[in-house]
Amino acid sequence: MIVVTVFIAFFFRDPERNTPQGKGLFVSPADGKVILIKDIYENDYLKSDTKEISIFMSPLNVHVNRAPCDGVVSMVKYSPGKYMAAYRDDASIKNENIVMVLDCQERSILVRQVAGFVARRAVCKVRAGDRLKRGERYGMIKFGSRLDVYVPVDTEIKVALGEKVRAGETVIGTIIGGSQ
Repeated sequence: MIVVTVFIAFFFRDPERNTPQGKGLFVSPADGKVILIKDIYENDYLKSDTKEISIFMSPLNVHVNRAPCDGVVSMVKYSPGKYMAAYRDDASIKNENIVMVLDCQERSILVRQVAGFVARRAVCKVRAGDRLKRGERYGMIKFGSRLDVYVPVDTEIKVALGEKVRAGETVIGTIIGGSQ
């Protein structure tokens, strides 16, 4: 019982983070490892060219999710689905997920919490109309999984494949010209 209690306390930890300040920054919404960076047309919600960054969270990572930028939540949508391994390319679409669209001044980004094989529960604590600050807690994915973020196409990506990132601290991209 002590081992289980220690594991659960370790898993649900929620450390304070030092969020960088400055215009045009996007911070990582999750702790984990960058497993995908690609240019993509996001057809379902943003309906625009974007850059997708996917972060895989192991059971050892902090699982609290944080807002990548200051903004107003324009939409939150839950989609039921499967529970495949979260590192698979098709997991984002086929697995259970929660999409949040965040309007960051004149730009919108999309953040998708993806449940995985072990993680079968994502929690999003915000609703349309809520205002978030960069680095602010907004949800959690329990017991490891994946988080995808779609940023504007004119974002300069500041992370590399395989890099470890920290939610609310690691700058994953900057708007070219810093106008966000």
